[in-house]
Amino acid sequence: QVQLVESGGGLVQAGGSLRVSCQVSGRTFSSYAMGWFRQAPGKEREFVAAISRSGGSTYYRNSLKGRFTISRDNAKNTVYLQMNSLKPEDTAVYYCAAKLGVEPTTTSDLYDYWGQGTQVTVSS
Repeated sequence: QVQLVESGGGLVQAGGSLRVSCQVSGRTFSSYAMGWFRQAPGKEREFVAAISRSGGSTYYRNSLKGRFTISRDNAKNTVYLQMNSLKPEDTAVYYCAAKLGVEPTTTSDLYDYWGQGTQVTVSS
């Protein structure tokens, strides 16, 4: 059984930074491409960023490029999302997801495992 546990969410002022983490247990972490998604109240879940198994390839939602950075540490079984210059519209529950295979995808339905999410709230 693969488990994903997010942490690091919280309340931050607009313009601030936050890093959320997702620790994976239960199977070899390096077997999985990883993704971050988010869901704001009343909205559908949307793709944020993704990273390949090795960490050599990363993908971002176009509107977030330059502000968000995804990374992973395979020795620590952890994927990170560094969020800078945060805006109130970034307020959402952030979820990490794992997909067996080399390359990630922006399509949430293709991920195999999900975490419970961590709340990020950006105040104006």
